[in-house]
Order: sequence, then C-alpha cells, then structure tokens
Amino acid sequence: MIEFKAASKRYGNNLAVDGLNLEVAAGKLTALLGENGAGKTTSVSMALGLVKPTSGMVSVAGDAAGSMAARRRLGAMLQSAELPEQLTAAEHIRLFQTYYVNPVPFDELVETIGLAGVLNQRYGTMSGGQKRRVQLALALCGNADFILLDEPTVGLDVDARHMFWQVIRALVAGGRGVVLTTHYLEEADALADRILVMAQGRIIADGSPADIKALAGGKIIELRTDAPDDQLRALPGVEGTARVGERMRLTTTNAEGTLRALFANGCSVEDISVERAGLEAAFLGLTDKNREQGEAV
Repeated sequence: MIEFKAASKRYGNNLAVDGLNLEVAAGKLTALLGENGAGKTTSVSMALGLVKPTSGMVSVAGDAAGSMAARRRLGAMLQSAELPEQLTAAEHIRLFQTYYVNPVPFDELVETIGLAGVLNQRYGTMSGGQKRRVQLALALCGNADFILLDEPTVGLDVDARHMFWQVIRALVAGGRGVVLTTHYLEEADALADRILVMAQGRIIADGSPADIKALAGGKIIELRTDAPDDQLRALPGVEGTARVGERMRLTTTNAEGTLRALFANGCSVEDISVERAGLEAAFLGLTDKNREQGEAV
C-alpha cells in the first residue's frame, strides 16, 4: 500500500497538506477530488518522492517515498509534464523501460495505448492528445504496482477519454492500485472504488461513490435569481450554493420548502430546474460546508 502518516507539507505560510493519514491499497482505484489548491497534486508528489513532507512520512510498500525501491513500484502521469521533443514515441518508451526490472513488453504496451501510428513521430510534433497517450505509456511501461494519474484526461476528446477509462479499468482488474486526481466528476463516478474529497490539505470525506453521493441526500435546484448569496444559503433545507455562470445552484434536502421560501421572499426567480443530487452535488456540498466552517472559525 501507499501510506501517509501525519504527512504535512508547508510552502512558506501556506499549509498545502495538513497531517494526512491515509492508506491506499492495491487492486482498487482511489479517486482524489478537490478544488484547485486542495492539496491533491502535493499529496501525489509526496508519494512519488518529488516533494518531501515538512513533517510526517510517506511510504510505498514499506519503503520511504523517493527511495529506489519505492520508485520501482510506481508509475506516474502528471498533470503538467513535458519530454524531450526530438525523441520519437518509440525511443521514449524503450528508454523508460530500462528504468524497471520487469517492464511491460513493448508491442503489448503499444497495442494497449494505441500508439502504432505515431511510434516514429517526434514528440515535439505530436498533438496534445497524442502526447497524453505517450505519457500514459510511460506511466504503465514499468509494470508497476501503483499508477498515479494526476488529471490524465484534461484536454482529451471523448473517444480518447474513454480509451483511457478502458485502460484504467484493465489495470485495476489486473490487481494494480490506481490513484486518480480529476476535475471530471463523472470520471470518478465511473471508475472509482473509493473516493476521497480533499479540502485545505485535509480529507473531508472518504467512501465509495455511492457513499459520497448519499451525503448529498437531496436535490439540486438551478435557477436565475437576484437574491443575494447569503439569503440563498439561509433558505430552508439548503446545504450548499454555487454560482454556475448566470445561474445559482442550490443543494437542498427540501426542494419544495426551499422554493416556497424563496418565492415568499419576493425575489426575482426564473429558469428553474430541479434534479436528484449526484456526485457533483455531494462534492459541492462538502466543499461549500468546509469553506463556510473555515470562514466561521
């Protein structure tokens, strides 16, 4: 497993990760969700040994993160990564294979990722989607126990994203542990065995997708209104609010009571939609509640 023991990381006055205690097991896909700045990428970087914790410790199968033994158990695809532009896809893959004791056979990897058409193409001439495929191949080429994927499908079209999903499912079915950070909540809902919601460097929710969605326990109201945000948060049943363009999104346990009170306040209300709360609603409700608690303190 990958284990965090009271792991914290501070950048100056900013506490990016705050006393994280966490175990991530093989054979499961763990999705790490959170707003920008929640501490997701820093946590992944600590597991990879790219960032050392200010306090506490991080280990991989009992070995200190960043050690040679730990690195050989990990493959990684980072949100922001570049490779030497003059090397071809084939050259990159063969080079990375030499870093591992038991790499995935070259032809098998090429077929899995769908790279046959670009093997001899220089990395610098590739499209964004082609580059992400090469980066995924490098994450997988070592046949590692754990694969850490930080926003792997950002910027990909629908077909490429579903190819990634298929590959990730096969990895988990084969006994690999996968840690996925993503802003695409439908991606986490479709793939994850376990979801961790992170805010202000701490885990604020931990459970299966069904467990997390159950926390919403209500409905989503979207509407246009001139009511101020503090008035919307004070409506009966409202557990979270978020502005989406010109519309407000309310997470509520009592949609009828919320709307009745809003109309009674005499505010302008139009373009209303109501739907059952899902993962997005639960996520927004959790992060909104955490933010409001932080402001209250």
